Amino acid sequence: MEMAAASATVIARLPEELLSAAISLTSPRDACRAATVSPAFRDAANSDAVWSYFLPRERDLPPLAEGELDPAPPSKKALFMRLSNSDVPVLLADGRVSMWLDRESGAKCYMLSARALCIIWGDTPRYWRWIPLNDSSRFAEAAELRQVWWLEIRGKMHSQMLSQNTKYAAYMVFKMNEYHYGLDSPLQEAVVLIGENKSIRKACLPGYDTEDVQEMPENDRTWVQPRMRPVRIFRRRNRRVPPPEADVQLPQKRADGWMELELGEFFIEGADDGEVSISLTETS
Repeated sequence: MEMAAASATVIARLPEELLSAAISLTSPRDACRAATVSPAFRDAANSDAVWSYFLPRERDLPPLAEGELDPAPPSKKALFMRLSNSDVPVLLADGRVSMWLDRESGAKCYMLSARALCIIWGDTPRYWRWIPLNDSSRFAEAAELRQVWWLEIRGKMHSQMLSQNTKYAAYMVFKMNEYHYGLDSPLQEAVVLIGENKSIRKACLPGYDTEDVQEMPENDRTWVQPRMRPVRIFRRRNRRVPPPEADVQLPQKRADGWMELELGEFFIEGADDGEVSISLTETS
């Protein structure tokens, strides 16, 4: 007890500037833990001096949509917590891109809406249509694939919008209709390109199914477009995981009910000054 009391007294005597300087060399998570050590640590760990280190410089933050930070956060820590809320990312000024900070590292993360992507045949109602999204999404609408002879989706972002010396992963976030067809063959090719560095992966948007099929009930056929001749409609069942040697990227289900497919990884170095190009295309 006496040793603990003596240690607490020594810590309390340390200048707050010294404690803040030490805590700022850690991480946002460590700073939150440090705040529980003692009143002296709490004051230092919650100070603007510490959380300014975890926030991007103001000039490195892209312009936000009007009202995204209303009411204004009362402290740098509160600002970090608002910007790092990945469930409610902030919208950028154009309304087509959202951003949040990674709570572990403070790195900037982005999501591009469907309107920010280049979708081949995306403006042709026969192949794609634009549908409204519910209130849980930061974006007003999404693109729904109806049918298409060639699948090609591309996106890009300037590397200077991202955090330096940081490893990133790019994902496609989507939902799949229960009665989808045609996306399991041929496979898709995911490409991430920055400078001379290129990542290429094989991917399968719907995942893998068994060869077993079952005929759809009569009352499930209403979605099928009229045909010139009678057809029997089938659907696949029982998803299976492909063998490791197949080397095909499969989607994973997120907590919010959407699916995500990792397209590739890339590293942003301090001197990078160019575009990060991401694409998902059908293989011939």
